Amino acid sequence: MKTEFKLTQIGTVHAGEGGFVLEIFPEYRAALNGLDGFSHINVLWWFHLLDAPQYRAVTECPKPYQYAPETLGIFATRSPVRPNPLALTVSQVLGIDQEKGLIHIAYTDAEDGTPILDIKPYTPCVDRVREVQVPAWSAHWPQWYEDSAEFDWEAEFVNAQ
Repeated sequence: MKTEFKLTQIGTVHAGEGGFVLEIFPEYRAALNGLDGFSHINVLWWFHLLDAPQYRAVTECPKPYQYAPETLGIFATRSPVRPNPLALTVSQVLGIDQEKGLIHIAYTDAEDGTPILDIKPYTPCVDRVREVQVPAWSAHWPQWYEDSAEFDWEAEFVNAQ
């Protein structure tokens, strides 16, 4: 049996020349209490620019990565086109202004104006796995978040060429 869920936006992503800021709405700012001291957070957000029935019906996609199989199930990708357009990004925290509801972060792949659904602290004991396996087609990708910034991601995507 399918169940529908109601989600409530707790804030908005601001991305621009000045950097990246997560603005948390006033009624949720108390939830920032105690977040200081975490170097990274998990941000759950909504792919609002691709939230349409035709995108939610997609379950497979043609080869998105250079070394991937010819077809991939959408759950084997980080594509924004999916049954529920949810996204998860780990972001480095640069500073928090709880009073103004602002979390300054180093980077996010969310667009300016993106709705934020939730924030969770990144805690190694539950977010990091020591022995990870990935398919051969992605085995050459960086092993660590920090190394991803130097990796040539554009060369990985079929449509980037």
